[in-house]
Amino acid sequence: MPEREIKPGISLAGAIDLEGLKHQVKAEPGQAGGAPAAGGYVIDVTQNNFQAVAQASATYPIVIFMWVPTDNRLFDMARELGDAVNGMDGKLQLARIDVSREPEIAQAFGVQGAPALFALIGGRPMPILQGMPQGDEMTQITTQVLPQLVQVAAQAGVTGTAPYITPQNADDEEDTQKEPAVPPEHAEAHRLAQEGDYAGAADAYEQVLEREPDDELAKRGRAKALLLARSANADVREAREKAAANPDDLDAQLAVADVDMIGGQIQDAFDRLLDYLAAHPDAVEPIRERMLEYFLIPEATDERLARARRRLATLMY
Repeated sequence: MPEREIKPGISLAGAIDLEGLKHQVKAEPGQAGGAPAAGGYVIDVTQNNFQAVAQASATYPIVIFMWVPTDNRLFDMARELGDAVNGMDGKLQLARIDVSREPEIAQAFGVQGAPALFALIGGRPMPILQGMPQGDEMTQITTQVLPQLVQVAAQAGVTGTAPYITPQNADDEEDTQKEPAVPPEHAEAHRLAQEGDYAGAADAYEQVLEREPDDELAKRGRAKALLLARSANADVREAREKAAANPDDLDAQLAVADVDMIGGQIQDAFDRLLDYLAAHPDAVEPIRERMLEYFLIPEATDERLARARRRLATLMY
């Protein structure tokens, strides 16, 4: 794209953005009069899950959209990006970051205002656009740039499929009210996980399970916390390279399986460990332990669980 004057929709500077105030709406994304909701291959990102998103970019390419979801000047851009990414069936994921609530992430990218677009492939950001799109720039981005990013990612060995997220209707207040609150006995574990202390969260969930051994929510929370405690800060590229170079190294395969689970590539994680067990029957116990932990993370109705359980049982016996 040719160089041009950048015209941000909203500034991150300390001065009050009077122009932005004119375009501010009270509706949240998905509500009437608001921006489009996340869903499909579109997710909203905060400090709490940004590290996981960065790691997932080693599995599938991600487009980072820095925006303000209450600024109606950005609604069309968000809608066009979302429609384009959702039309690519998981070849890309769109990660939306509210710069008004997550200024630290914006600053880490060197962003001075919204909107801004970056590609994230293998943890490496590549700028696409800074400022409001002009002329046919959005058409170029959705029809040319996004497909090119998939090709660039493939050349870097990033060829996975992003997880599909069921869209939610923010107008459905009744459903929102039915969202389960964090049980009081889980509050400490939840707080620690939100702060990034995953080992502490796992210990806190363990204490809950000592009192209530049948607490399925605590079992799931503990499994997630253990996973993140092990691998939330792993170097994804290094882990994959080590596993590829050492196919008989159990620890290397376990590390990549963790990376896949964090990135939402559940089937890849299952297949990697079960294939390893098929070739290394003596590894049955560590593989069984890790698989049982993984089985707690997806929804109980996930069809991949039944298939993986059957195959694990076959390999064990």
